[in-house]
Amino acid sequence: MRLGVDVGSVRVGVARSDRDGLLATPVETVQRTRDDDGTQRVAELARELEAMEVVVGLPRSLDGRERAAAGLARAYARRLADLLAPVGVRMVDERFSTTTAQRAMTASGRRAKDQRAVVDQVAAVVLLQAALDDERAGGAPRGRLIAAARTPEESS
Repeated sequence: MRLGVDVGSVRVGVARSDRDGLLATPVETVQRTRDDDGTQRVAELARELEAMEVVVGLPRSLDGRERAAAGLARAYARRLADLLAPVGVRMVDERFSTTTAQRAMTASGRRAKDQRAVVDQVAAVVLLQAALDDERAGGAPRGRLIAAARTPEESS
């Protein structure tokens, strides 16, 4: 099972795959605060669900360049890698995941005001599903593995 993580400045969407890695489904929206970035909760979910890998979205602009949000996602992925070692944390391009999620919810009749609570989960589903589909089509996981700076035992 893999966990998908869509990192935002206010909320973090979390999705999971089934055991066979065919289908992504929403799990939870983790709130971020000034004092709590939510990495502990995401790590707790990964352990509870026995994730073999965590896929974190890497936001890029249309031309492929990284902006400030990419730095936020990279730092988040590094913290998760430290908390979850030896479980792998992989970053994948997530262009359009939030836009795709918003369009899908609007098309299903959900008002923009009602979307805020779940749009991050749906974005996590979109990015995880794309990663699963790409892996099945290409035979190898896509994205880049993030190395842990230290093991959880060293962090204690």
